[in-house]
Amino acid sequence: MTLDGTRSYVLRGPGSPGCVVVDPGPDLAPHLAALAGAGPVDLVLVTHRHADHTGGLARFRELTGAPSRGVLPEFCAGAGPLTDGEVLEVAGLRVEVLATPGHTADSVCLVVSDGATSVVLTGDTVLGRGTTVLAEPDGSLRDYLASLDRLGALDLPDPVPGLPGHGPVLPDLRAAVGAYRAHRTERLDQVRAALTALGVSLPDADGPLPDPLLDAVTGAVYADVDPSVLPAARSSVRAQLDHLRGRS
Repeated sequence: MTLDGTRSYVLRGPGSPGCVVVDPGPDLAPHLAALAGAGPVDLVLVTHRHADHTGGLARFRELTGAPSRGVLPEFCAGAGPLTDGEVLEVAGLRVEVLATPGHTADSVCLVVSDGATSVVLTGDTVLGRGTTVLAEPDGSLRDYLASLDRLGALDLPDPVPGLPGHGPVLPDLRAAVGAYRAHRTERLDQVRAALTALGVSLPDADGPLPDPLLDAVTGAVYADVDPSVLPAARSSVRAQLDHLRGRS
C-alpha cells in the first residue's frame, strides 16, 4: 500500500539555517530522530490525514518544538489550519498551498520555490508509480479529476518535478498528471462495461451501494491486481460508481 514506504521531505532555501519538514511519517523513532537531526525545524506540514504520513507527528513535535499545520485542526499546533491558495514564507522558501481533494477530502499539494527552481510535493494525490486510491469515506472521483486538472494547469516551467508521498521522484509532473487522467477515464469505461456485463443498474444517488455489487465490479475491473490491494481497489470502485450516479 505504501510502495517502498512513506517519503518525508526536508526542505530549506539556500543559506537558510532552518527547514520545513513535510509528512514526518509513521511513529518510527529512528526515522523521526533522523528528521529532527536535519533541523532546526521551523515548521511541519502534512499533506493529508493518513497515519503513514501523520502517525509520528506528535512525537516529532516533542523532539523539535516546531509548530505543525495541516488542513484538519487535529494536525495543527502553534498555528492554524492550512487554507487553499495560502502562501507561506518559511526557511528561505515560498510554499503555496493547493487544495487537491480526491484521495481524501483534506489532501493538499505544495508548490515550493527557492526563487530559482520549483517543485511540487504531491502527497498521495500523484504517486511515483502506480495510481492512488480514492479512500473511504471521503474519496471522490469528481474532486480528484478536478485536482488533476488543477495540477496540470499550474503556471510553472516544464518540466517541473513532482515529489510524491510514495515512490520515486517524477521528473515531469505535468506528464504524470496527464497519464493519471487518461487512466481514470479508462477505468470509468471499464466500470461501465462491467455493469453492462453483469446486467445490473446503479441504485439512485441517495441509496447505498450494495456490497455484492461492489465486490462484483471490483472483481471484474481489477482482476489483474495483487489480492493484497483489492480492499483499496474496492474503495476506488465505490468512488467510481458514486461518480457515475452523480453523487461525487
